[in-house]
Amino acid sequence: MRLGVLDIGSNTVHLLVVDAHRGARPLPAYSHKEELRLSELLDDGNKLAKHAVERLSEFVAEAQQLAEDKGVEDFMAFATSAVREASNGEEVLAEINARCGLDIQVLSGHEEARLTFLAVRRWVGWSAGRLLAFDIGGGSLEIATGIDEEPDAAISLPLGAGRLTRAWFTADPPSADEVRKLRRHVRAEIARTVGGVARYGQPDRAVATSKTFKQLARIAGAAPSGDGLYAPRTLTRESLADWAHKLPRLSAKERAELSGVSAGRALQLAAGAIVADAAMDLFEVERLEVCPWALREGVILRRLDALPDQKTDSGAPGS
Repeated sequence: MRLGVLDIGSNTVHLLVVDAHRGARPLPAYSHKEELRLSELLDDGNKLAKHAVERLSEFVAEAQQLAEDKGVEDFMAFATSAVREASNGEEVLAEINARCGLDIQVLSGHEEARLTFLAVRRWVGWSAGRLLAFDIGGGSLEIATGIDEEPDAAISLPLGAGRLTRAWFTADPPSADEVRKLRRHVRAEIARTVGGVARYGQPDRAVATSKTFKQLARIAGAAPSGDGLYAPRTLTRESLADWAHKLPRLSAKERAELSGVSAGRALQLAAGAIVADAAMDLFEVERLEVCPWALREGVILRRLDALPDQKTDSGAPGS
């Protein structure tokens, strides 16, 4: 079947069309996205600004039309922390749902962590043993651990790269004092979760997803995206610590000139590096594997799991 998924994230709004059926890996057929950076478009009352709502509505309608043009049979849409935490988030989605005839689901932080973990588990396989997974989005950090597809612990913290950049940095590049204060805040928040995760045992593999980790791995020497999905990509604690020190000293323009860093993400990469460095350090992870699948793929896989078995005439029992 052809499935369309609209991901309304804190940084990017992304339509992904995949060809898939239960038991098979989803094959991307079409992708359309725009960096709306909703997490940066909240006013003083934590409301999504009117122009952000209008642009989001336009994108949703555009995505519906594109999905129809591409022959999508099943279409679903979900939103994450930027919409979830906006004081007018429910009203915004109600307006868009009524206008477009959709039912956009808002995922909780716990659901984000669970579904991201599912995607990671399916990607790396059962032989990976106990997994520890990290994902840094625009609005939140997700942490999950488990030995099965359902994690033993799934945690979401308000430590997204975009959120922290907006809340803690007033200059570009930020001052040393701002960096120090953010580092202290991030480490205190993550440290509170370590015991609850560690009680389930040491991970056999530590894996990271998200654009932030991909870009950090790239500037630390990992293979470029042009090498394909299956090129192994890793990030070591030592190299990350070095970049977590360097990046806040660079301007966004200078960061954007680094290999693999997009101009749209350059401003928030320093905060992202501070979060990633704290997570690896506090959880005593020496090496992270970078996984190309994340929340969006987890949502797709869960949807496929819910489909009835599809059997061909020649393969059906008793045929």
